[in-house]
Amino acid sequence: MRSRPSFLTDETIIRALAEHWQPVSEIAYLPWGFGAHHWRAGSLFVTLDQLEPRHTAASLESTYASTAELAAAGLAFVCAPVPTRSGRFTVGTGVGALSVTPMLDGRSPAEDEVDKPAILAALDALHRTPPPAGLREWAPQAGPGFADELRARTAVPWTSGPLAEDARTALASRGDAIKRWNDRYLELAALAASRRGSWVPTHGEPHNDNQVVTPDGLRLVDWETLAVAPRERDYADLPGTPGLDPEMTELFALDWRLSELREYADWFSAPHTGNEDDVIALEGLREELGLG
Repeated sequence: MRSRPSFLTDETIIRALAEHWQPVSEIAYLPWGFGAHHWRAGSLFVTLDQLEPRHTAASLESTYASTAELAAAGLAFVCAPVPTRSGRFTVGTGVGALSVTPMLDGRSPAEDEVDKPAILAALDALHRTPPPAGLREWAPQAGPGFADELRARTAVPWTSGPLAEDARTALASRGDAIKRWNDRYLELAALAASRRGSWVPTHGEPHNDNQVVTPDGLRLVDWETLAVAPRERDYADLPGTPGLDPEMTELFALDWRLSELREYADWFSAPHTGNEDDVIALEGLREELGLG
């Protein structure tokens, strides 16, 4: 996120690091990514994940524990979380969960700089690895009532912030399309469930922003989306990859779109100030709706 969280101070994070990981002498907010908040604390990269709607505290802990298991199994490209002194991987703050990974020496490539053979090799190795026992399974992000509930929510004005009405009217204008997307999504999700025996560990969002090129090779970061799922879940940003099932590819394009619409609807129907993150979110909403 570009903007610092107003609900968590640097002092709180410093105390949590000292209590659960290691003391640090300095901390700096990093205006990176979108969805989570990040800080640099010496050699540590600190993340604050807000749980809902993707996770509970227990499922996030299990997900990061599974990530550590994958790294321990020999997947060198996995940037695994650092355990606390007690052996856990997350610490609750009351407004989300803190986790820590090593601060990598490298940078994320631009979209046109992605080393496609390297990321394809990493994903192939991930998909061939037996899933850790506690790893969660992918589940549909939008249920049968999603489109109808969204239509009802957007039928009355939103007064939650300066961009609320822009977001509401954009969503309302695409109600019929959202209904079509939702119906097709549920059809494809049922097909995927019927093939549960072929599901594999998937990162979920291995796009360029979650890749870091280091002197020791490619690393994948941001493993909070790790789940057992059809392999096509990992190829949305790698079009033309051979051997993909077109229906499962369609499923995960819709999975991304509908989950984004749900999160943006929650975002703009809640209090907001119109800051840089809000503006970026509105642009993202319009893109997912096909409004340019």
